[in-house]
Amino acid sequence: MGEITSLERRDQNFTGGKIRWKRPQGGFIKINFDGAFDKNQNRSASGVVVRDSEGQILLSCTEIHENISSAFAAEAIACRKAVQIGTGKGWQFLIFEGDSLAIIKKCNIKGPDRSMIGTYIHDIKQQIYGLEKIRFQHAPRSANNLAHIIVTETLKRGEEIYLDMGVPEYAEEQARYDVRNEPD
Repeated sequence: MGEITSLERRDQNFTGGKIRWKRPQGGFIKINFDGAFDKNQNRSASGVVVRDSEGQILLSCTEIHENISSAFAAEAIACRKAVQIGTGKGWQFLIFEGDSLAIIKKCNIKGPDRSMIGTYIHDIKQQIYGLEKIRFQHAPRSANNLAHIIVTETLKRGEEIYLDMGVPEYAEEQARYDVRNEPD
C-alpha cells in the first residue's frame, strides 16, 4: 500500500503528558473527526467519533473516498462528514473538533471560501445554517487520537465502519484511555 499521510506526521501511540480529549459540558455532543490521505492512490478516509457529556461513545464511523487530491481536502471531507452526522441525527448542541487548524478556522469564518476546498466549506456552512448551538474547535493530535486511529486503520485495511455505541476492537484501548485519563 502507498504512503499514508495527513497534514502533519502523526503518531498513533498514546499521548503521555500532552493535551488530552475532554468531554463536552452542558449537554453538548462532541464530534471528533479526522482525515487520512494516501497520496499514491489518491484515496482518503474520513473518521468520526461521537461522544456525549458523560464521555460515552454514541457512534463511530469511517468512509473511504476515491480521487482525492490532497490531505487538505481529506480533512475538509472528514469535517463535512462529521457535520452531516451531527445535523442528520437532529442534535442541537454540537461541538465539532478536529486537529486541522486551517479547516476549523475556515468553518468559523463568515463569508465564502475561495480556496481549493471552498465547496466543502460551503457545504458545511449550508448544513449548519440557522443552528445556534454549534461550535468548531481545534484539538491537537493528542486530543483527537481516537478519530485518528480509526481513520488510519480504515485506509490501511480498506474497510469502512459504522458502529453504534462503540469503536472497532483495535481502538477500544484508546477509547478507554481517553475517559480514564481525562483532565479535570
